[in-house]
Amino acid sequence: MATKLDDRALDQLYRAARTCNAWTEQPVTEQQLRELYDLVKFGPTSGNCCPARFVWVSNAEGKHRLAALAAPTNAPKILAAPVTVIVGYDLDFAEQLPKLFPARGKDMQAHYSDPLVAQTTAFRNGSLQGAYLIIAARALGLDCGPMSGFNNEAVDSEFFAKTRIKSNFICSVGYGSNENIFPRNPRLTFEEAGRFA
Repeated sequence: MATKLDDRALDQLYRAARTCNAWTEQPVTEQQLRELYDLVKFGPTSGNCCPARFVWVSNAEGKHRLAALAAPTNAPKILAAPVTVIVGYDLDFAEQLPKLFPARGKDMQAHYSDPLVAQTTAFRNGSLQGAYLIIAARALGLDCGPMSGFNNEAVDSEFFAKTRIKSNFICSVGYGSNENIFPRNPRLTFEEAGRFA
């Protein structure tokens, strides 16, 4: 049976964790990224559909290509970060269902042949997997800087050409510096955000 994480772990994952806007020069290795993905892949998705697709942008050429498609305030963050991952979602995810859900995957494919169902499922579950990536990175001692400010259509054309993969958001990963960390903004209370039914 699982036990509650201690306060130090909860602080690292949530309470003390911050969105990073600047980075140290400490690199992130391919082995670390593989370890990160090996945690992300176990996060739950509906029918184990696993629609998220990741592009790990880590070399100078890739960073410049991505930064050119980002908002002016985000471009320098991409260039400075050791890695920025493009979190996408594959509209053709159902092709993998026989592998991912051996008991019923083949039968489930017909359900996802409806484009609206496929879009909704891919976006929802790909977003979940992107959130798992942030928490898994923090669990491994890495910092994250998720961003929305970029041209999705241009990123799709540049990094997902000739596929049915669409970009969702981007997230820099590395070892953050204390530079440009903003004061934590308020959050909604339990009562403001929810209710019992």
